[in-house]
Amino acid sequence: MRNLCKIEHKNILITGASSGIGEAMAYLLAKANTNLFLTGRNMDRLSAVQDKCKAIHATGNAQYSGVTTFNEYAVQIFNVDFSDISSIDNFVSNILNNDLFFDYIILNAGISQRALTLDTDFEVDRKIMETNYFGPVYLTKKLSGMLKSGRFVHIAVTSSISGLFGYPLRSAYCASKHALFGFFESLELENKNIKVTFLIPGRINTPISKSAVLGDGSIYAKMDAGQANGMDVNKCARIALRAITKEKHRKLIGGKELLMVYIKKFVPSLFYRLAQKTSTT
Repeated sequence: MRNLCKIEHKNILITGASSGIGEAMAYLLAKANTNLFLTGRNMDRLSAVQDKCKAIHATGNAQYSGVTTFNEYAVQIFNVDFSDISSIDNFVSNILNNDLFFDYIILNAGISQRALTLDTDFEVDRKIMETNYFGPVYLTKKLSGMLKSGRFVHIAVTSSISGLFGYPLRSAYCASKHALFGFFESLELENKNIKVTFLIPGRINTPISKSAVLGDGSIYAKMDAGQANGMDVNKCARIALRAITKEKHRKLIGGKELLMVYIKKFVPSLFYRLAQKTSTT
């Protein structure tokens, strides 16, 4: 991906980097000779991602630079739970105490849902909103000094096509993804030095359904057929990073399920009929 030359040597934060889209983007960005700061809740998986990124750096990649060894590039990992404010506080303190600055912030951490709206405990709604919405918002506000410095910062926000409309068994998830648009679009409009790209994936082959929560808060622990048959996660990551480097405002990523976005916009009555019949898993 020659277009990634633009972000060579940059400091890049990726939240939710221990698996899925975040992990796939980390490997591509390691090839592009960037300093990576990766967060996640599963430190064993995150450590494995770190090791692989370091190996990519050490191997070198002449496609992006005339330099052949990149051991000087950093790959740091942090245990951050976005549903826990104190966890975010600890992370930000670490960053600020070391006078670090992020050129790119990729907000990718999140959890999904598999439960009917009226069968979902309110505490589950709250947990999903804390993780998917309030966590990224709180992190952004804690980094306000960095963002107000006047230096250019590009924030990429992973939403979902479920953030563009309601969908069965996803009420809190849809709500949290909807909310991201309102907050981060306002942030961009208020600050000339901040660029925001919304990444809007459909069905991508990641393990997100396995960690989705049921109405009582227990884990779904299944791989949805729709997820398993979705777009390859590495292809998704390439499309996402291309959109970021081209400074797109929004980028839909996925397959035929993206048609629902256009049906909802142009033929809403048809959308409601289809959404009630389409498999939610």
